[in-house]
Amino acid sequence: MSRYVTSKWKKTAALRQVSELDRCIPETVRMRKASLKRMLDRYGMVYVKPEKGMWGQGVMRVERLGSGYRYQLGTKTNDHGTYDSMYAAILRDTRKRKYLVQRGINLLKHNGRRFDLRVMAQYSPAGKWETTGIIGRVAAKHKVVTNVHNGGELVPAERLLAPHAEQLDAKLKSLAELGVLTGRTMRNAFPGVYKVGLDIAMDATLKPWILEVNTMPDPYVFRKLPDKRVFRKVMRYERAYLAR
Repeated sequence: MSRYVTSKWKKTAALRQVSELDRCIPETVRMRKASLKRMLDRYGMVYVKPEKGMWGQGVMRVERLGSGYRYQLGTKTNDHGTYDSMYAAILRDTRKRKYLVQRGINLLKHNGRRFDLRVMAQYSPAGKWETTGIIGRVAAKHKVVTNVHNGGELVPAERLLAPHAEQLDAKLKSLAELGVLTGRTMRNAFPGVYKVGLDIAMDATLKPWILEVNTMPDPYVFRKLPDKRVFRKVMRYERAYLAR
């Protein structure tokens, strides 16, 4: 079974050791009262996420507004006139767990809903990393996260990117290369990792941003792709390392 690395902080630190990956990682810091304020002053919008967690649970979108501050958890929006008031409310929602603050990337949209991409890379039976699948995840209406467990919809990446990317094949190839490099880096840092799922945000310039890397990604999301060969290959590799 592939090794499961829970700490987002440790995974981010490992990726930052490789310059090609470092440039694709939004600035990420541990949440403190001062660090959240500094990030908001710098970027205007950030995401606050649990250091350990799955399925987008507990993720908040935090914004600095002209007249105050706002944060959203799930579909609930909270407006505050002062930073101190908002931070106190965020602390109540975090329930004293460790949280990270990540620079907010304004995601591309599909029919008015934000989307990102899941890139799956696996260590093949031949002993090399391959990107075996790429699929899009469209956030549920009024939600800040795209995870399927939070109502997100799975859509072929080609359909989502086609209105935005002129050289679609080249863009998908670069994402596949990013998946391979990430898998190799994670396995070097955490021996026993056999698969990774990258959550990739694309900004308006089509730059890919690695929001998170999951070392136990769900292979079954690829059942939703029209090309059934993708899912068959994902599962063939999955069974290969489960049998090790």
